[in-house]
Amino acid sequence: MGKKIHILTLGCPKNQVDSEVLAAQLHANGYAVVNSSDEADVTIINTCGFIEAAKQESIETILSTARNKKSSNLKKVIVTGCLVERYKKELQEGITEVDAFYGTREIEKILSDLGAEYKYDMLGDRILSTPSHYAYLKISEGCDNPCSFCAIPIIRGKHVSRDQNTIINEAEQLARKGVKELIVVGQDTTYYGIDKSGKRELPILLDKLSKVEGIEWIRLMYTYPARFPEELLDVIRENDKICKYIDIPVQHISEQILKSMRRGISSGKLRELLSKIREKVPGISIRTTLIVGYPTETEKEFKELYEFVEEFKFDRLGVFTYSMEEGTSASSLGDPVPPDEKEARQAAIMELERNIIYRKNAELIGNEIRVIIDRRDGDNFVGRTEHDAPEIDPEVFVRSDNDIKPGTFVNVKIEDAFEHDLYGVIK
Repeated sequence: MGKKIHILTLGCPKNQVDSEVLAAQLHANGYAVVNSSDEADVTIINTCGFIEAAKQESIETILSTARNKKSSNLKKVIVTGCLVERYKKELQEGITEVDAFYGTREIEKILSDLGAEYKYDMLGDRILSTPSHYAYLKISEGCDNPCSFCAIPIIRGKHVSRDQNTIINEAEQLARKGVKELIVVGQDTTYYGIDKSGKRELPILLDKLSKVEGIEWIRLMYTYPARFPEELLDVIRENDKICKYIDIPVQHISEQILKSMRRGISSGKLRELLSKIREKVPGISIRTTLIVGYPTETEKEFKELYEFVEEFKFDRLGVFTYSMEEGTSASSLGDPVPPDEKEARQAAIMELERNIIYRKNAELIGNEIRVIIDRRDGDNFVGRTEHDAPEIDPEVFVRSDNDIKPGTFVNVKIEDAFEHDLYGVIK
């Protein structure tokens, strides 16, 4: 077999990190990691199995890639990741064109079956699939939260915090490669440390990461609202390297639905926490995700959620329609809300949020803002503020007479604003 391998990653940034680790191991064994199946002898598909839409995308990708074996030089298709962890037997029986299936914790077996060796001295080494100036940093695996709608504990198992020294070492390696922005991810980042010391150690970890030479921004994702460590807010406020940005998925605001979702926090406490975040960290941007169409969500609960978004005015927001997942406790409730009603509710909140973001963006016209440049797009350079994560948040389109290298920080005067994007000029 040849030694050209393409890794195709679906799903979340946590999957992306896993693929980057696998790519580094393959490269160290003499394999060439190539950009497409057309160039490859072997394609490895790292799948997502979180919700129905993600599962369908994974299956369609597997089938289309497997068909390429008949019309290209592709000799082998390997499938790994979350979908396999949930449905390995069914996939083996239903998609026989695939040569091998592996779960989420079988990187050593993948390497062994390809004739490669897992190199333990490479812990923390990755081949980045992001632009070279930012990288996702996974601090834990699995989740202990009992959310009724979520299959992550079924797929990824219980929460396991990574060793602090290992994380810092990885951050230092990334910084040496030119990474300037670390995006901290995990299934529940606020739970970090509980399984090792009984204490929530995320504030300590962030402080240590901020001391890594070369790192200028640290962005925090996937913070769980129940039992939120409020000392974390002091760290965000006082440490200049930590972005004034937090991703905190609230999912809903109805007391009845939060209880059915088993979120571990009441509506009142959730409102109190969100207000406290804004109070203790002035100027912070709060990103959240919501679920509409949960089995017990009637028009009354949806109206309550809509009015809450209208009142609180989240800085960044995404909305999922409810997906019934087998094995979760909510699956016993059925799926009574029709798909078109779910989509209408999703569209209504997203339209509301678009107007909110536009008004917030318009307030920035005339201001000077620090921006990290991600890429060039025609005559413009495109970047982000500290209030924006890559791929999911608004961007800043920048005019400049001079070339700007990606990863450069620049001061931009904002001249115009739209629903999702800002436009400005270098100052």
